[in-house]
Amino acid sequence: MPLPNRVDPFGSIAAVPERGLFLGNRGGRFHRDDKTIGPRPWASQQWICCVLAFKGRRRAPLMGRGYTELFFLDEVTALAAGHRPCFECRRTDATRFAAAWARARGLSKPPSAPEMDAVLHGERLEGRAKWTWRAEAAELPDGTMVAVRGHAFAVRGREMLTWSYAGYLPARPRPSREVDVLTPPSIVAVLNEGFAPVWHPSAG
Repeated sequence: MPLPNRVDPFGSIAAVPERGLFLGNRGGRFHRDDKTIGPRPWASQQWICCVLAFKGRRRAPLMGRGYTELFFLDEVTALAAGHRPCFECRRTDATRFAAAWARARGLSKPPSAPEMDAVLHGERLEGRAKWTWRAEAAELPDGTMVAVRGHAFAVRGREMLTWSYAGYLPARPRPSREVDVLTPPSIVAVLNEGFAPVWHPSAG
């Protein structure tokens, strides 16, 4: 039976068989001993996106001690849920992310991971629910996730790709109006500064 450790662009966690391209966690363990998810699906503000393999490390069984492993279709999905690149297993990507963050905010040097985490945590949630914001679809950079009638779409070029746990489905034209944005504003600003996230191959 699949474990409840797959994250969608809304930040919700589901039990589905597909795992995707990236691993991650939310600062520690938040699952119960029976491997179900408690009422607060995070342990700290450190929500990260990691590679599936790093220095031969193995964690068995999943959702054991230490932290709650999470899986994402791709980095676009992880960013929408409010996760950033990990500075340990993805140092090059994390450094690029922090540099783009600094450019977006006019900072004299890249911020630390805890500084970014504190900002992002305020942009992820409204209470315990996903916080969204409104923006013109035409102005959003590629890699931004939006919600239309309860479904998630990834902005790419002139289109929006329909998201699913197994991959992206047929696209629709990008609308010429305001939409509900799932990706936190600070991450959208990072995307605007040239940070290029990893897409699932189904995106084409």
